[in-house]
Amino acid sequence: EKVLGYLHRLVRAGTGSADQIAATAARGGPAYRTLGLFASVALSRLECLLGDYTSSLLALSPVFDPTAPKIQVSSDSGELRTAEEVVQGVVPARISLSYHAGVSYLLLRRYRDAASTLGAIATFMQRGFKTGQLRSSPHSDQYGRQYDRILALLAILGHVCPNIDEGVVDDTIGRVVRERHSAQLTKIESGEEGYEELFVFACPKFISANVPDYNRVLNADSTAGGEEGEGEIPTGQDAYRLQVRQFTSEMDVQSTLRKLRSYMKLYTSIDVAKLAAFNDVKEEDFVPLMLTYKHKTRQMQCTSSNGGAATATTGADPANPAADAATANSTVTATAGPAGGQLGNDALDVHYYVNDGMVHVEEAERQRRFENYFLGQMEQIAEILRDAEDIDTAV
Repeated sequence: EKVLGYLHRLVRAGTGSADQIAATAARGGPAYRTLGLFASVALSRLECLLGDYTSSLLALSPVFDPTAPKIQVSSDSGELRTAEEVVQGVVPARISLSYHAGVSYLLLRRYRDAASTLGAIATFMQRGFKTGQLRSSPHSDQYGRQYDRILALLAILGHVCPNIDEGVVDDTIGRVVRERHSAQLTKIESGEEGYEELFVFACPKFISANVPDYNRVLNADSTAGGEEGEGEIPTGQDAYRLQVRQFTSEMDVQSTLRKLRSYMKLYTSIDVAKLAAFNDVKEEDFVPLMLTYKHKTRQMQCTSSNGGAATATTGADPANPAADAATANSTVTATAGPAGGQLGNDALDVHYYVNDGMVHVEEAERQRRFENYFLGQMEQIAEILRDAEDIDTAV
């Protein structure tokens, strides 16, 4: 039995259909269900480290299952909590879930979901540091390092997905990100490499399921006189380097396309040949480049707060039949949970289309959502009040 097998068995023992959950509760009470929930968090982390990001998100489905019965957390008070509330009540599990889900979203090119997930946990951790809740914990040093990694990931996301608005990431977190990583972002804007530095600092230490062939290492040492071979000797860092290299190659494409976006923001309509000349590309090669840009920035997005509904649809536009056809094609049927979502959302803040040799550009209108700020402040105050009520004031 391997670690992966044990985690799958624990998840199956504590989750499943209503009948299976009832049978499990009859055998071991809520302990089996709680164990299954935290095993799903650990399984999601392991799948992320192995590089299977879709499976990492699917492993979190039991946590965000709205149909699962509530769990009794105290036999004395009879208090019932949902699966999500149970996991969110344990700070290390909450941080691990959000961090690895955010990394999985980022590497699946679901930038808005990644920003929403990481932004929420960054706001929680920032508030915890201010109130002393996390600083008084014995794991405070680890929380601080994890907080820095999350901010570095948000710096990457804010640059790759320009239309992350105020409703996705809190304004205070956005300011902290800009203050801490302004140097790296300036390097990226000037055309230098900066994504890899941020990602190497922020990413988890990816692993491989295969054991390295240590015989090749010994043979290489004996034949080369102890000199280390470049790219020939397998090490435990191969999976980590592969993921970093894949991410860097994806960001290299993004940096090329970012130059195209900068020119588009200057025009409402421009000839294809002229725009191709600005980008030093032949006209016959430029249209595929624009299609590539559309493809790279088209992403799935969760349609509800618990990570997606069973079927996601979008509204029709009666004035644009082409948009209706695209909407119909973008409707996806996905499993409930964080892996579900709606295909067709655009990560760009510039929308464009080509017609009769002309590129027509429409910049997305930014609307400040003041209600999100007030709702966020109300949630923060409610959480602070709950923490204050839990404090024992008896003398």
